[in-house]
Amino acid sequence: MQISEYFSKKRLIFLFAFLIIFALYIIFSYGKLAFIPSAKTRPLTYLPERGSILDRNGKVLAFQTNFYHVGVSPSGIKDAEMTAKLIAPTLQITAESIINMIKNAPGDFTYIKKKIEQFEYDELQQIIKTNHLTGIRFDKIPGRIYPENDLASQVIGFMGNDGKGLSGIELTQDSLLFPKESLTEPSVRGKDIYLTIDANLQYKLEKIAKETLHNTKAESFMLLASNAKTGEILSYISLPSANLNTYPTATEMEKTDRPTGMAFEPGSVFKIFSVATFLTSKAIDINDKFYCDGKFEKKSGSEKIKISCLGHHGNITAKEALQYSCNDAIAQMSELIPAEMFLHYINAMGFGQKTGIELPGETTGSVKNTNHKYWSARSKPTMSIGQEISVSAVQMIQATSAIANKGFPIKPSIISQIVNSDGTLEYEHKPIVLEQVFTENAANYLIDCMESTAKSGTGRKALIGDVSIGVKTGTAQMIDNKTGQYSETNFLSNCVAIFPTEDPKIILYIVIAKAQGETYAGRIVAPVIADAADIIIDHLGLARANAASLAHTGKISITQTSIPTIKNTVPNFYGLSKRQLTPLLERTDFSLKIIGDGWVVNQKPVAGTTITENMTIELYLE
Repeated sequence: MQISEYFSKKRLIFLFAFLIIFALYIIFSYGKLAFIPSAKTRPLTYLPERGSILDRNGKVLAFQTNFYHVGVSPSGIKDAEMTAKLIAPTLQITAESIINMIKNAPGDFTYIKKKIEQFEYDELQQIIKTNHLTGIRFDKIPGRIYPENDLASQVIGFMGNDGKGLSGIELTQDSLLFPKESLTEPSVRGKDIYLTIDANLQYKLEKIAKETLHNTKAESFMLLASNAKTGEILSYISLPSANLNTYPTATEMEKTDRPTGMAFEPGSVFKIFSVATFLTSKAIDINDKFYCDGKFEKKSGSEKIKISCLGHHGNITAKEALQYSCNDAIAQMSELIPAEMFLHYINAMGFGQKTGIELPGETTGSVKNTNHKYWSARSKPTMSIGQEISVSAVQMIQATSAIANKGFPIKPSIISQIVNSDGTLEYEHKPIVLEQVFTENAANYLIDCMESTAKSGTGRKALIGDVSIGVKTGTAQMIDNKTGQYSETNFLSNCVAIFPTEDPKIILYIVIAKAQGETYAGRIVAPVIADAADIIIDHLGLARANAASLAHTGKISITQTSIPTIKNTVPNFYGLSKRQLTPLLERTDFSLKIIGDGWVVNQKPVAGTTITENMTIELYLE
């Protein structure tokens, strides 16, 4: 039998040679791969949970949650009309709109709604499972809920979609609130920031602040209330303000943090700091008298200076000059102190520099020196009455604290505590007492002057009656940004207060900008000072002469309450006993933490908050 010509000897040799070469190539390739270092696999990282922001009493003002983007892959959807009809009610989008988005998708994927909440996600998952829907995808993203909406919004700040703080405490404390990703800790969590703000007091004061803004038709309103002894800010108001849950749609006016970031001429309120300087430097004595004829006039070389006064006050002391807010007498006093010495004391009080409060965008204000190109013979007397100088509201609070503390300013603060994820205390605010800027005698004298101003001066409408209070008002023309000149129609009206005067505990400062109609601070700001001071006194339980007293039998009747139904939001647990709460410990959709014994007196998060995945509800019992 002969071998077919197809399998000739030459062809067989070629075939065997090819197979040998191919085998050698395979062996070489595998050998090469054997000596290549194995690729390192990317380690699993755990996305941290952002810490919460709370008020000084533990009321939650910002906490972590999860949001979801809802997307569809048109090729994976079996029945677009049925899918749209089923999911439309939950997404609150018409079925027609969803069908159009599916049909007109740019590729094989498109988002149909972004940032839905946890309960909406849960509803959609149930619809998908029940109806065997396909082609729907969810992207989980970190989110933030602000239970109090616009309350103290500029302080709390806002977290963007990328999980980073964009303003307020969310920005300045971002690294503490949101730690780096962890390779080892699945439950890594940021620190909780407790503010010095009292949310309940803030709510009460914001109510009268909004009423005042409405009644005066003003452009903006500021209020700061601080603990005179510690520098802790108890209330921080800047209106208009933004709802943090709809922050991206807010206006720039609503986002603006005025008390920290806005510099303005304070007008006559600044006179108390000028008088403190004159007394401490011994340029004047409390018994010295200055004659007011309605105007201050001075000629320096070719420059002629004239500063008008609101009245003809005759021979008056420094105390009476503050009481009547006399420009003439204060300007005369400024002539008795060298400019460099005057500026030294002004700078020492903190004007012209940042206070260091824990908020972004703090202004330094502006204090000219004698080498400034716009310094003139007019500058010193003009600055002494609160013009040609710009300040911030937090600077005013800090400087006023020196009056309340025998000449020692207290640095203002907005953070009370920082607590680690395990509940341990990492930081607790301690008063930072700055260097003494004027004498104790000067401080005591100024409190007496401010009390006199409240009793019979420009601040009479701030008088409370049963609690001693000292005030100083001021109305300043505002600079017209277009012309660079003082406006004839726009005024800034402000007033600072200290109470009680015998043992100062609270500093209160209010600013109303561009009010319509009446602008005189003694008429539109002083009454708000009285209303706000009343609220603060009652809220903090400060002693007052006419405080009501109640008799009680000592018997307490407790109404039996039932466990509230828990669905998508946190219910109100107030008044429930520990025994009633016990069955809730078996719930698996959230974690319940009970602190103390007795009945629920506080809870976090607050009632109405959306229940999110792995949420912890803390209940405080007494």
